[in-house]
Amino acid sequence: TSWNIAAINNNPWEYWITYDENPKYTKLMEDIENFVESPEEKDVEVERIFSQEMFDRLMEEMKKVGWSGLDKVSEHWQKDYKGRKIISGFLKDKSIGAKRLASMPDRFTNTISLARPEGVQICRPSVINVYEANMMSTISSWYDAWIQFIFENSTTIKERDGSIVEKKIFQLFPKILKAKYPAISEEEEEISIPLQVMCLAIFDCILLHMMLTVSGNEWISIKDQLCEKLNKSKIERTCSILDTTYGESSVIALQECGAVFLEQIRQFGNMSHRFNVFSPVKMDRSRDQNSVILLNTAQFDAESATELTDDVLAELKKNHEKAPVAAGDLFVISVTANDVVNSNTKKFLIASFHGDTNGLATVPVVESLMNVYDAKYSDHCLIFCLDANTYLSPTSSQQGVAEFAKYFASRGLTSCFGDKPGAEHKTTFNARTFLQPQLNKACKSSEKAKGDNNPKDFVLFTVKHFTAHKWCKDNTGNREYKEDIVFPTLTFPSDHGVLSTALRPVAQ
Repeated sequence: TSWNIAAINNNPWEYWITYDENPKYTKLMEDIENFVESPEEKDVEVERIFSQEMFDRLMEEMKKVGWSGLDKVSEHWQKDYKGRKIISGFLKDKSIGAKRLASMPDRFTNTISLARPEGVQICRPSVINVYEANMMSTISSWYDAWIQFIFENSTTIKERDGSIVEKKIFQLFPKILKAKYPAISEEEEEISIPLQVMCLAIFDCILLHMMLTVSGNEWISIKDQLCEKLNKSKIERTCSILDTTYGESSVIALQECGAVFLEQIRQFGNMSHRFNVFSPVKMDRSRDQNSVILLNTAQFDAESATELTDDVLAELKKNHEKAPVAAGDLFVISVTANDVVNSNTKKFLIASFHGDTNGLATVPVVESLMNVYDAKYSDHCLIFCLDANTYLSPTSSQQGVAEFAKYFASRGLTSCFGDKPGAEHKTTFNARTFLQPQLNKACKSSEKAKGDNNPKDFVLFTVKHFTAHKWCKDNTGNREYKEDIVFPTLTFPSDHGVLSTALRPVAQ
């Protein structure tokens, strides 16, 4: 069984979800779409919703923390930002996106994981995270909370030497460098910290204004429901699916697992005694997205497990130094199976991998894994479970599924779908809404099919050892895949389907 369980998405509105039980959700999202696509008289000047008084209050707070260049920020406000239209001149303005003036500060302050107490998160008062919506019933109450969060609240951060320091939220904003983002001017670079704080305040204010305009306070109860299912209950639901539907698996390979999930799956239901959980020695603790492997306790000798991730990464570095592979993306082990396992050899090499968004690291990782396998472990059965991030109709910067299949077949591997995976093997179907920072990626409600609908997940294995007896993909949690629904849904917590296959040993 292979499943990218997907890191918890801090924005419950980011993707269209299937929520047939509540038609108010669909109406709300379509109303927001219409607001952005056809605002007409609603496309008012920024100062009509983010007032001069609000700007003056922001300036006072920025003066208190001692930021320089505030006179220039005030000049940008007076001569430019206050007169911009909220949709055409701000949310849809390509220069703000290219300069990262709203997306950069959102990334650093949307949802912050504290170093101490570990596992606790705090959210910026915003529509696009899990901040308590009832605190945002008016622009005034939201802004009070927003100012307090940015300028008074603190977070704890683990430094490189392991020490934990406390910082105010306003100390987290990075300078936006022209060398990295050439759209920004030299003057804007100098004042980029206070300038992005201003843009973030305007951005958050516009999103809340849209919500209040199209639904009054009705959006609050809808958001509470989404947060409960998609965020707060996500780990429990993920564990439940694995326990009840896939608990009889021999091998479960997961991707994008956080530390809290790993802690819970180890003690959830029957999983605690059915599986041994293996994770990388070098866990990714900043992104908190790790590939892991669960082995059936009755079928594999846990004591024999040896991690080989560094061997494969060293091979990758030799030939593909710039391959976009982050800590935690790849996990490889060798392990010995017990006598109950029906295979030609009891030696196994098992890997779990999460590819980059465009799939550019996928072939290099398969190549590196197979080079290590051929050199040292060719007497092992190989099983490689991965989110390959491959595409049916790739752009020039994406990995095509057909080319990926040609490569793995050339290395003595096949997939649970055979050597020619295609449209019937799609394992993702998601589409972004108009309530997220990258509006250029938003899909209209009538055009969700233009979203990400691709065969991305695979179980690969050595042809000399196995054949695929059958396979199953699942986007419901019940071993059923509904081709026409976008997901996650309120009952299925990931944007990747679960993929499982039954392997039969090749007769020797």
